[in-house]
Amino acid sequence: MLRSIVAPRAAVRASPAWQLARAYSSSTKEYDTVVIGGGPGGYVAAIKAAQLGQKTACIEKRDTLGGTCLNVGCIPSKALLHNSHLFHEAQHGFAKRGIDVGQVKLNLPQLLADKDKAVSGLTRGIEMLFKKNKVDWIKGSGQLKSPTEIEVALNAGGVEQVAAKNIIIATGSEPSPFPGFEIDEKQIITSTGALALEKVPEKMIVIGGGVIGLELGSVWSRLGSQVTVVEYLPAIGAGMDAELAKTFQRSLAKQGIKFKTSTKVVGSEKQNGKVLVAVEGAKSGKQETLEADVVLVSVGRRPYTEGLGLENVGISVDKRGCIQMADEFRTAVSNIRVIGDATVGPMLAHKAEEEGIAAVEYITNGHGHVNYNVIPSVIYTHPEVAWVGKNEQQLKDEGVKYKVGSFPFAANSRAKTIDDAEGLVKIITDAESDRILGAHIIGPNAGEMIAEACLAMEYGGSAEDVARTCHAHPTMSEAFKEACMSAYGKPIHF
Repeated sequence: MLRSIVAPRAAVRASPAWQLARAYSSSTKEYDTVVIGGGPGGYVAAIKAAQLGQKTACIEKRDTLGGTCLNVGCIPSKALLHNSHLFHEAQHGFAKRGIDVGQVKLNLPQLLADKDKAVSGLTRGIEMLFKKNKVDWIKGSGQLKSPTEIEVALNAGGVEQVAAKNIIIATGSEPSPFPGFEIDEKQIITSTGALALEKVPEKMIVIGGGVIGLELGSVWSRLGSQVTVVEYLPAIGAGMDAELAKTFQRSLAKQGIKFKTSTKVVGSEKQNGKVLVAVEGAKSGKQETLEADVVLVSVGRRPYTEGLGLENVGISVDKRGCIQMADEFRTAVSNIRVIGDATVGPMLAHKAEEEGIAAVEYITNGHGHVNYNVIPSVIYTHPEVAWVGKNEQQLKDEGVKYKVGSFPFAANSRAKTIDDAEGLVKIITDAESDRILGAHIIGPNAGEMIAEACLAMEYGGSAEDVARTCHAHPTMSEAFKEACMSAYGKPIHF
């Protein structure tokens, strides 16, 4: 999400007299709510606070709003995923559809420029929303000086004092470092560097078989790179249903991506313009050296709170660096709340947005809502993978009796007519009540289809509820309906 850079300052413990003096300082700007961080959680919280009548400011150091997600994360990666898929289809899929286009060439600078255009349009849009909702954007790095005071090192120079009745920390996260790999964003890169490579590497190694690594690995594989994914765990897609993970890996392997699972990365060395990566079997200990032009380090993300001044107000973090959170998103200081990647839970933009709205609602009227059992995850490769709720292994571990219904896209008329029928929909329900406990989809438009599962689960819907709801024909969503039919009875078309 957001990497809102905050400048280190010496710890200052505010006294009541100091606070009183600051309150009457003519140079101090006063607000009802101040949000530190302008990523998905932060900017949404700021807009919502203003909409609910609060005088609101958002502190963000980037020259553009939107945090990591909009600038160097979710949005630019989706642009590259979409356009690289079109390039791959033009090369390998158009001819069988009766479309002859001749030799297809990659214009990488234009591909990257199109990505940048999407990013700039959306970030400017957030700035317009700030103006529309009368949110003040303070451009700089914020540090907590007391429970109600923030000192901002302005980008333009100088320092500004800000007073707030309520503070929301939304400083987001940054890529986790990996021992033995020095990031230069040219040869050894993070997700940021993977969005701006100046040429297609002949060989790329991706360390980590999670969402980010698989998405960006897919981009460069489609554009012509020989991609190898190294994953310490036995399967890719951590958190994914085991059945879907196996199907997913087979699909990506057919596209040319190689996998080394149950493999430990030991270290790296640059040699003759290449990067040599030492690996060994996680169980066997068998050693091997892999060679690549570019290595993408994608082993997760960590909360970004450096220089925020948490120690000045008595807020602590856990061993992962997450700010500890109590009820209503409160930290150890009751008027300071925390949302998004800076605290516990999945590091997802939509989770942060929900928390941002709920935190502001708690401030305004004492009530807020986030259902953490209904936070969807999506991998925007091709095929897409999406899931929400529990998978089979989790339910087994919890001793919950369940039923499973599934339906393949190979039996879905829309998927067959567009020759994109790989994958399936899998629905898991409570064995007694038929209530949907989890939904897992691999296939075309999975990221859009998962919303139906989220809505059904949010309102305690059953598989029969969905199955008895009319779905348009022919659509991919009919596969979801038939999977629900399968969960409580039998499907019609399979």
